[in-house]
Amino acid sequence: MNQRLNTHLATQLGISRREADALIEHNHVRVNDELATLGARFNDGDHITVKGKPLGSAVSFEYLALHKPVGYVSSRRQQGEWPTLYELIPKDKHHLKPVGRLDKDSSGLIILSNDGDFHFHMTHPKFYKTKQYEVELDHPLQPLHQQIIADHGIQLEDGPSQLILEKLDDDRRTWRVVMHEGRNRQIRRTFSALGYSVTRLHRTHFGPYRLDDLAEGRIKVVEKR
Repeated sequence: MNQRLNTHLATQLGISRREADALIEHNHVRVNDELATLGARFNDGDHITVKGKPLGSAVSFEYLALHKPVGYVSSRRQQGEWPTLYELIPKDKHHLKPVGRLDKDSSGLIILSNDGDFHFHMTHPKFYKTKQYEVELDHPLQPLHQQIIADHGIQLEDGPSQLILEKLDDDRRTWRVVMHEGRNRQIRRTFSALGYSVTRLHRTHFGPYRLDDLAEGRIKVVEKR
């Protein structure tokens, strides 16, 4: 069966398609001892190597849900004095990568996996994965500003930002925020554009996954959905 090489690499190595393309572009991939090129395809039975090592025929994919506390960064490298979320998971799970990110000052649900295709489908905007957050502001959100954010959106430097808002308390400081994107610090920047500071940002849902009663700092095995 004729298949796309980058998709196969992503699936087998637990990386994104972009990372698979980078391996090909930097001459790290060979098919039947010939250097692969971007856009290449292969057939069943072809011999594929990556950096001189044969590509395995199968990889066991894993999926974890983590309740990230505030104060941890969503990366492998420590940033300054702040620890990474890998300090919260067993060492035998350190090959898993976060699916999307939460900034250091945010808490809540993060999914980790070694399935590159899963990463792509969970994070690419065209798949429209809904994310839900509980957000607290430093002062009450004015009704006009609520309408602007929900109905018209805020123009940020990287494009418009439109959020679905639901009031969670009578003083208009705590909100349920639903979004279909996930640009860097998008929620914080959206409220900041109107003069508000986010004092708490907590993700409760990501696509089909829910945080539910998972304790802070703990993980659980989940299934691919």
